Amino acid sequence: MAEVILQVKDLHTSFFTDAGEVKAVNGVSFNLEKGKVLGIVGESGSGKSVTAYSIMRILSFPGEVTGGEVLFKGIDLLKISDKKMREYRGDSISIIFQDPMTSLNPVYTIGNQIDEAIRLHTDRKGEAIRQRSIELLRLVGINDPARRVKQYPHELSGGMRQRVMIAMALACEPDILIADEPTTALDVTIQAQILELIADLQAQLGMAVIIITHDLGVIADMCDEIIVMYAGSVCERGNTDDIFYSPKHEYTKNLLRSIPKAQKSNERLVPIAGNPIDLLNLPEGCAFAPRCRAAMKICLTEHPEELAMSETQSAACWVNVRDQIMAETEQGGDRA
Repeated sequence: MAEVILQVKDLHTSFFTDAGEVKAVNGVSFNLEKGKVLGIVGESGSGKSVTAYSIMRILSFPGEVTGGEVLFKGIDLLKISDKKMREYRGDSISIIFQDPMTSLNPVYTIGNQIDEAIRLHTDRKGEAIRQRSIELLRLVGINDPARRVKQYPHELSGGMRQRVMIAMALACEPDILIADEPTTALDVTIQAQILELIADLQAQLGMAVIIITHDLGVIADMCDEIIVMYAGSVCERGNTDDIFYSPKHEYTKNLLRSIPKAQKSNERLVPIAGNPIDLLNLPEGCAFAPRCRAAMKICLTEHPEELAMSETQSAACWVNVRDQIMAETEQGGDRA
């Protein structure tokens, strides 16, 4: 059995605004095994990125982790000092931010910015730092890296800038790489190249990866496990086959229906009805109920707990509870 290197237990993160408390992450739990790829999927505002920032402890004011544990190799990252956390950040856990256009400092060369990460987290000195930067650029597929380290971000394309961000994240050979929407600002061709690069590097370096996206199609071939989030909570989890071929939560089914299909290019896309939930006023029941065509009365008044559908899949949906009760009733009738 693979080693679990990251455990997130009942994580709660809120933003305290003048209008009230925004519960951006509401009881998220998952395990990440060494060398595995975990996908976190959901529409904008579902809590994906805030979960990642909570793990890294890089939340901006007025964000605050209000409960839970983040255990990296048994150490709770939420309880250690800021100084100690800086040692883990970048060295053991790195993150690729979603917009390479704004994540790089425009007044420093590419080499200066990669050098800084190496200088802070390794024992390399002088020319050895610059050689490591060149080596990293070569690793992520940038041509003529000795020249590129002297260039500024505006001299590179969007895809190359994203490769630079990946090189910076890999500078200290982390145990965990978090990729937060790494293809959002890129065109389709470059998206495929970046995802292929991350997959190749993961296999080559043996690190665990958390890839965050709003597009299920992006991660279809990459992930060992997929978590679907809505309104700050996990609504379904399972392996790739579970999620794509046997989804159990109505939100997951809606996400899959909204993906364009190459073999059915003449079909109209099916949008998810309604608007995302207001996190300032979460309902008592299922957060997706106001948009769900299969919603029942209980969905509006009681929050569903995750129900195991198999050894690899679970979902928090009252429809599954109803179907299970009906199946058991039918079986009881057949026996009678």
